[in-house]
Amino acid sequence: MAKIAFIGLGVMGGPMAGHLAKAGHDLIVFNRTMAKASAWVENYGGEVAVTPAQAAQGADIVISCVGNDDDLAAVTLGRDGAFRTMGKGTLFIDHTTVSARIARQLYVEGESRELHCVDAPVSGGQAGAENGTLSVMCGGTEPAVAAARIAMAAYSARVVHIGPAGAGQTAKMVNQICIAGVLQGLSEGLRFAQAADLDLDKVLEAISGGAAQSWQMNNRWPTMARDEFDFGFAIDWMRKDLGLALEEARANGATLPLTALVDQFYADVQAMGGGRQDTSALVRRITRK
Repeated sequence: MAKIAFIGLGVMGGPMAGHLAKAGHDLIVFNRTMAKASAWVENYGGEVAVTPAQAAQGADIVISCVGNDDDLAAVTLGRDGAFRTMGKGTLFIDHTTVSARIARQLYVEGESRELHCVDAPVSGGQAGAENGTLSVMCGGTEPAVAAARIAMAAYSARVVHIGPAGAGQTAKMVNQICIAGVLQGLSEGLRFAQAADLDLDKVLEAISGGAAQSWQMNNRWPTMARDEFDFGFAIDWMRKDLGLALEEARANGATLPLTALVDQFYADVQAMGGGRQDTSALVRRITRK
């Protein structure tokens, strides 16, 4: 069992930290909203820190799951950041979906302080975090990722070492690119079926057993058909992620025409007031007959 500092107790971080506590690890937690950290400790035990630096002091492992590049920079390299108090040899695991650039920056900063850094974005959403079945894609050295697996086993079903620092974040961009395309196709297929007056349940039964099958189809087709979107991964966060992918594509020369188009479709849904709705609300942009 390890002494773990967990920074960021949102819809993903809170359940992940909970799994670590249930596994017997000794946790000290930090969250920007202190009331949320206090409520977490009431449920799971452990201690509350008032800064990331305080949380990280004396920890064997520091794990972060925050919002974006700026948030990650603040909790690691800021005035009260964790890197200021982490001892030599400490393992740092970041589960935030951020740019590959900041992942590589933290790796370099960590090396200079003799820290072991792993960028480890996740896929599986809130349900995956709550059920402990996340898929984790990692960037970093083999020894660092091997050490990180021990902690991540508490909340993941699959951990894959993709490559060097930043590779985990780049793989997460691939994940979001693929999801965007699948959801656009699913949205068009659903609206087409509705226009043709087909029985949507029977269509799902038929095509979900063939080559069109996907996680999104199995889990979102029924709710999309009922215009239910008040759950899951928010469009606001998806647009952040797609923006990261488009930015990285400009740097590496990749062409992402469909991703750019779907990103704009999501902007339209945001303008309709759907920014906090699940990504499957993409279907709202297509007029229903």
